[in-house]
Amino acid sequence: MTQPPPPPPNQPPDPQGGFGAPTPPQQPPQEPGYGYPQQPPADPGYGYPQQPPAQPPYGYPAQPQQPQQPQQPQQYGGYQPQQPVQPPYGYPTQPQQPYGGYPGTVQAPVAAPGGKKLSAQLQIVIAAVVAVVLIVGVGIWYANSESGGGKDDEAKSSAGTSQGTSQGGSGGSGESKGTGGGGSEKPPADTQAKLTFQVPKPAVPDVTDVSGSWITDKAYVKTGINSIVGYDLAKGTPLWTLPLVGQICGVSRHVTADNKLPILFEATKRVAPRYYQQCTEVGLVDLDAGKLLWSTSITGGSAGDQKARFGEITVSGKTVAAGGNDGGAAFDVANGNPRWKPQVSDQNCYDMGYGGGAGLVAVRKCGPYDSQYVLIQNIDPMTGAPVSQYKMPTGVKYASIVSTKPLVVAADVGDSADDGSGISDFFSLDEKTGKLKAKITADADQYAGRCRSTKVESCTKVVVNGNRLYVPTEEHEGSTGEYGDETNELIAFDLTTGRTAPEKADAGDKYTLVPLRMDGGDIIAYKSPPYDKGGRIVAINGVTMKETLLLENPADPSINDIENSFSPDYSEILYRDGRLFMSAMMLSKPRASASPDDKEPLVVSYSTK
Repeated sequence: MTQPPPPPPNQPPDPQGGFGAPTPPQQPPQEPGYGYPQQPPADPGYGYPQQPPAQPPYGYPAQPQQPQQPQQPQQYGGYQPQQPVQPPYGYPTQPQQPYGGYPGTVQAPVAAPGGKKLSAQLQIVIAAVVAVVLIVGVGIWYANSESGGGKDDEAKSSAGTSQGTSQGGSGGSGESKGTGGGGSEKPPADTQAKLTFQVPKPAVPDVTDVSGSWITDKAYVKTGINSIVGYDLAKGTPLWTLPLVGQICGVSRHVTADNKLPILFEATKRVAPRYYQQCTEVGLVDLDAGKLLWSTSITGGSAGDQKARFGEITVSGKTVAAGGNDGGAAFDVANGNPRWKPQVSDQNCYDMGYGGGAGLVAVRKCGPYDSQYVLIQNIDPMTGAPVSQYKMPTGVKYASIVSTKPLVVAADVGDSADDGSGISDFFSLDEKTGKLKAKITADADQYAGRCRSTKVESCTKVVVNGNRLYVPTEEHEGSTGEYGDETNELIAFDLTTGRTAPEKADAGDKYTLVPLRMDGGDIIAYKSPPYDKGGRIVAINGVTMKETLLLENPADPSINDIENSFSPDYSEILYRDGRLFMSAMMLSKPRASASPDDKEPLVVSYSTK
């Protein structure tokens, strides 16, 4: 069928002009845009009833904004009833009513049996006794609320599943605490790794993007020049090379259960002087066999009768989906047959791209150039029919999908993230209804997550599991205050309330935590090292935030120099079963003055095996 499909049945009216096909927006109001939560009243500081300081403690955001009750009760697409004002996370609210005869307040005067008033001295004594009972009772209640039910609850949470972001669990006090433990990565008998191999960089005549790397049971697979190459896991020797008619220009972050990878590539090889070709070809690669199973292209959308150009690609279930400025299209994984094609919309709408994995979510841009807005649509992967949608706030030009189940979106609202991270806020959405559950403000000066703003599925340093979003802080001075003593923390946010969890992971002095992926309920993270140490791979329990060392690289200066040449912001870092791979994402024409010793590898591998 063509895309966009009709809206789902029995949906409430969209005040912006219809589900899935909104009209151009009206003059924006003075208040923040529709679907954008308001700032709640300030809450008292943790353990202190006075006005909180202007800035929160480092590593913790200000109280998250919760959406307020709109004026019209039938609003749709971001409407969320106003939540009652609550104290900071972990601080108990005042009991509203006595429970089981438990006193809530001390009252005076106290009447004696027979209607006689007690003496003033006796009233003082009774009041003091009641006050002591009240303090002890609240203390016990507070201790229990902090522990979340003790070891039993922790054991239940840790029993979760290994399904990554699609599963979660609940802890005490009504807070969903996610799933901890249960990962497949276990520490070896000896965690000390050795450098196993290096792959040299190929020569290129101009800047070339070689993003894309994967690990299978048989090979480490890396994008090359007009090719994809599978390398032996232990030796680094090529096992197979898949030649392509042009350079790869987009790869999926997800693969199918049987290691099938969707790719985008150019129809011809690049030639001087204009080292560029249009990204029009869609294909599916068998990563085990090193074969191109099918390839195709498609017309439509703003490309008209020409081949549609795509910027990114993903997969969900049996559907490959590609998006770009010409619109979105989808293909059957089995044979490449189109499920839907790009189509020009009378609302100037087009799918910029899709988030894949457990679900399929479209990021859709609509409206005339000077008043464009962005829709997040959870869609049926087989038909493209929207299941739900959420209109992003005014000031959002692009959006990135961090996770499809649970649905988490990152965006830079009003270009307020001036550090190039592409993230000022995270939006936790109900994928079934499209309603906003929580908006999490992540100050760009404080948090280190990154998204390429024009790419839908490009976020790094942020991971999601169960009901938690994990984001590292920016580097800051460590405890010693010495030069080079930068460190950071890994913070967890609750996706229902938007609040920070009380637990956090500390990188330790001179190390920096970089979350890579989820492994069951564990976060697999790379600890970027100081100049005189080797990097580490750790598994961090998603609930307790306690870490387990899986691998540590050598501290030898020459080996350390190679490792430090792979910056986590501009390199790909993969870990699996005792093997660590670091690879470049961009190649440049060699400098004429460069010596052989200055050459950095395309890939470097470390192993505990």
